[in-house]
Amino acid sequence: MLARLTSENRLILPESILADLPEVEYFRVERTEEGILLAPVQVPPLAGIRAKFAERGIKESEVRDAVAWARRRTE
Repeated sequence: MLARLTSENRLILPESILADLPEVEYFRVERTEEGILLAPVQVPPLAGIRAKFAERGIKESEVRDAVAWARRRTE
């Protein structure tokens, strides 16, 4: 089976492969000695993550500041 890489650098997977993976939106991508490995992953809904932050008293502005700080460190 073949997958196609478009000029926009998007990978088109065959429908027959995706039919066995209901409601998969994200894949973990790894480079291996043999090539590229795609593994489906389930991403928790944001509402659940926001609820956990709220339980711990973490404000949205604090998350935004933490992300900005981390991005500055990787540049």
